[in-house]
Order: sequence, then structure tokens, then C-alpha cells
Amino acid sequence: MNKELLEKIKILREKTGAPIGKCKEALEKSDGDLEKAEIYLREKGESLLEKKKETKTNQGVISAYVHYNGKVASLVELRCETDFVSQNEEFKKLAYEIAIQVAALKPLFVSIEAIPQEIIENKRKEFLVGLEDKPEEVKETVFKGKFEKWVKEVCLLEQPYIKNESLTIRDLINEYVNKFGEKIEIGRFIRLALNE
Repeated sequence: MNKELLEKIKILREKTGAPIGKCKEALEKSDGDLEKAEIYLREKGESLLEKKKETKTNQGVISAYVHYNGKVASLVELRCETDFVSQNEEFKKLAYEIAIQVAALKPLFVSIEAIPQEIIENKRKEFLVGLEDKPEEVKETVFKGKFEKWVKEVCLLEQPYIKNESLTIRDLINEYVNKFGEKIEIGRFIRLALNE
């Protein structure tokens, strides 16, 4: 292995926490481009999750965040496959970061799949007010654009991560999936705010 590749592996490992072998593979697949390698690792995390779709996540942690003023708090249940991972400090830190996200950005749902159909239909009506005379394809385009924007506000997994807006919470979790090699998912969350 040449010195330049070793240096890039080190940088990629520090950024993503992925194992050395996966960092080397990502750099080889992306012709040594660090940004592309990072994207490759993120996508690998998604494909690992896809393969493990049916895998049970019976372990995990519940993490709490209380804002310094004591007026906002959140609880997040972050689930994984093994007790080994659930006791890992990095996994606990991820749960805490997600709890901060919940307190700060007030998501309503974990994912788009968790949004009840009734709410989606109500949003369709709301977003299309005043467009009754427009062609169906125009209505669909308008709805799709407004709905995608709304989903990024209310679905935790689709929200930009507050500490690095180039990542969504889904991307952040995928980085840890790569790191630990097992399924990680958000079980439940709750946000409490005084007088809200």
C-alpha cells in the first residue's frame, strides 16, 4: 500500500469511523476521491440495512437530552441487534446526538412511512388550495415539491443533521451501520417543551 492511500484511509476512517478494510474498499471504488468514498460508504450502509431489513433490533439504549434552560427535553429509543453494540460509547453518543436533534427540530414522525395516510391526504388538500383549475400534472408537481419540503421538516430521518447539514439523520445512522456492521434504527422518540 502506498503512503498516499494509507493517509487517505486514515482521513476517511477518522471522518466516518468505518473499519480500515471498508475505507480501503471505498477509496479503491472511488479512484481515491475522499468525497466519493464517503458517499460510497453511506450507500453501503443503506444496502447493509436493506439486507438486514428483517433482522430484529432487540437491543439498544434510551437517551435523554434536557436543554440547559430546563424548558425543552427529549427521549430517544435507539435500537440495534446486539448488546455489544448497545453498550458501545459511540452508539450511546449517536443516541444522544439524535435526542439533541429531536429537542431542537421538533420532528413529528420517525420516517415518511410512519405518516398516517389521512395526514398525507390532508396535506395534499392544503398544498393544492387555489390550484383546482390547473392540469393534474401541474398539481402533482406542486404537491410533490411541497410534500418533500414538509417531510424534511417533520420526519426525523429526513431532517438535515443540525451539526452537519450535508447529512440527514438517515445518513448519520448509515455511517454507524457501516461502523458496527449491524442494523440500527430509531424506535420511538418524544419531545417535551414547557407550555407547548
